[in-house]
Amino acid sequence: MIFIDELKTQLGQDKVSQSESELYRHSKDESFHKPVEPDIVCFPESTEDVVTIMKIADQFNVSVTAHGAGSGLEGQAIPVNKGISINFDRMNRVLDFSPEDLTITVQPGITRVGVNQVTNRQGLSFPIDPGADASIGGMIATNASGTTAVRYGSMRDQVLDLEVVLANGKVIRTGSRAKKSSSGLHLTGLFTGSEGTLGIITEITLKLHGIPAQIIAARCTFDTLANCAEAAQMILLSGIQVMRMELVDKQSIAEHNKHGDYKIPEEHSLFFEFAGTKSGVEEEVATAKELMEELGCSNWIAANNSKERAQLWQARHEMSYAYKHENGIELAGADVCVPISKLPELVEYARQIIEESGLKGGILGHVGDGNFHTLVPFNPSIPGEQEKAEYTNEALAVRAIELGGTCTGEHGVGLGKRKFQQAEHGDALEVMRDMKQLLDPKNILNPGKIFLESIS
Repeated sequence: MIFIDELKTQLGQDKVSQSESELYRHSKDESFHKPVEPDIVCFPESTEDVVTIMKIADQFNVSVTAHGAGSGLEGQAIPVNKGISINFDRMNRVLDFSPEDLTITVQPGITRVGVNQVTNRQGLSFPIDPGADASIGGMIATNASGTTAVRYGSMRDQVLDLEVVLANGKVIRTGSRAKKSSSGLHLTGLFTGSEGTLGIITEITLKLHGIPAQIIAARCTFDTLANCAEAAQMILLSGIQVMRMELVDKQSIAEHNKHGDYKIPEEHSLFFEFAGTKSGVEEEVATAKELMEELGCSNWIAANNSKERAQLWQARHEMSYAYKHENGIELAGADVCVPISKLPELVEYARQIIEESGLKGGILGHVGDGNFHTLVPFNPSIPGEQEKAEYTNEALAVRAIELGGTCTGEHGVGLGKRKFQQAEHGDALEVMRDMKQLLDPKNILNPGKIFLESIS
């Protein structure tokens, strides 16, 4: 293939690979979607390298798919049209750290843990936590959020500026280091969450936040899932500035206990984390405990040192591994978000459709912002199990949209949620297609993602 020869010549042999192991590694993410190997993997070290890749791709009309840590759950990194996979492992540097401005500028290959290893030494942190040690570029591509979203929102709320290489190799910047702007269209927000379909992100400027002086974690249980969801809503209505608030259903707690030989009460559970000044946090914890007990909670427990907090939160963080520990098991996981008032209804519906499938499965999520997940394990070698698992995802997505919500709160569209875009966005989907056509007229940037008709 001529484009491969051009990449080897212009980038250099040390920045490309066609080894069997690299092609396989870049054929998939952590989803159950079918792997597809690219023709070649490129390892750029600078924006100039990415420009070179995109100019060659544009010249030869070759598909380009960005690949971060590979921790995605909707197939965004799968190169469905083969072509070029861009790996950002070597673009992992901190380009500017300005503690006085509460900002940091990084390349896309650095992970959130890598960012915090730099910023924590100055008493600052980047708070978005999707669970996995994802790359910052990948987190922006999917508009990731996670357990701290109830306080800090999603990636879109934390990005000030992006450097983006467009499909034709042109380089643009979308913002500035200023905390706000009323100048021009909000291109930073457009590229955040675009899943590599509009451009390749090469530099990112992020907001930083002070590390809280005091952190206290807590957990309590309720008789029903609806009670848990209603309690979460009451926390928000009370004005308590909770930093994390997670729901885990009793079926998942039981699976966790079985997997790790733990003895956590096997009831529907709410997990909390409160952060701020010492006096303020202690007052919020006391208020939350009183409010939860008024709503009928049991098994309230709190912890304030790091080891005890980690142990208390262990059931939430290890849940997917508890469900997937058996050989040959895959996970189908829904990721929906609804207005907080609709949460009790939807979590009860989620439990109903899992039970109807005949498969075991769990419900957990960031209920402080109306976002939750289902985990439904299945054995792809058993006829019908995958179809049943996928149906639970589809039914939940449809109901979430009907309730005024979205088919994905943080995992993104990728391959798995394309079928719901028309129902969720209506005529606005045509505007999105127009933007894609304007910025990528040859459809070489991550084709097959977000829009059903994008696979050539």
